Amino acid sequence: MREIHCDTIISTVRDLCIEANCQLPEDMRNAIRAACGRETSPVGQSILSDLVENYTFAGEKRLPICQDTGMAVVFCDLGQEVHITGGLLAGAVNEGVARGYTEGFLRCSVVGDPLRRVNTGDNTPAILHLRLVEGDKLSLTVAPKGFGSENMTVLRMFKPSVTQQEVEDFIVSAVSSAGANPCPPVVVGVGLGGTSEQAALLAKRALLRPVDETSSDPYYAEMEARVLERINRLGIGPQGLGGTTTALSVCILPHPTHIAGLPCAVNLGCHVTRHAGRVL
Repeated sequence: MREIHCDTIISTVRDLCIEANCQLPEDMRNAIRAACGRETSPVGQSILSDLVENYTFAGEKRLPICQDTGMAVVFCDLGQEVHITGGLLAGAVNEGVARGYTEGFLRCSVVGDPLRRVNTGDNTPAILHLRLVEGDKLSLTVAPKGFGSENMTVLRMFKPSVTQQEVEDFIVSAVSSAGANPCPPVVVGVGLGGTSEQAALLAKRALLRPVDETSSDPYYAEMEARVLERINRLGIGPQGLGGTTTALSVCILPHPTHIAGLPCAVNLGCHVTRHAGRVL
């Protein structure tokens, strides 16, 4: 049994909060640069060029890429041979988020109650997704989620008789309805199957996959390519001002489901689809 002290988790989460907000992942940086070269709209080209300048400056100066530094979504894969010492895992994660956002001078956007709307002052509590895995490692990924894109999340409980075409239509429609709100170019995460909450979690987790990768299943890889092409024909373009670059990637994560249904959730990531991870 390997022991990991809460202090290590706190300091790691703190650093990841700052890193994720100030340093756009390399795959996203490359995708935006490539899109800038392909974009046919002069306005779209100009916007994409501005995005490149923005994330470059943010990375060099260690400043937030976006003013909405998001709600901290933390994915934790905990090896079964790991024993957390010095406190609770959730407490350590929240303490790390609190330190990261206050010490990193990141905007604190979390309210303690959804109706009374009083800011907690340190961006806690985080949203923690825990998954037990084999081994003696602890994998932590911090994915700050801005709500311009989060508010565009949609879930539909299809009947099992739904066709693949209808599912694809739903995904494209979700992006079309979102329009400029999620700050395109977007990353499209799709959770397909499971139950309603499983589909929503899969859609959120899908945003972690590098945008230059495709599904390992040829069936879904082809579906992703088809949907991406259709989305980029919508003409929404960068920041919703027109163009051929509305989405950078579509990631579909399927899961076994019940014979009586087919849940489908779509979660959009903006042009600042951020995440940073570390394995302890």
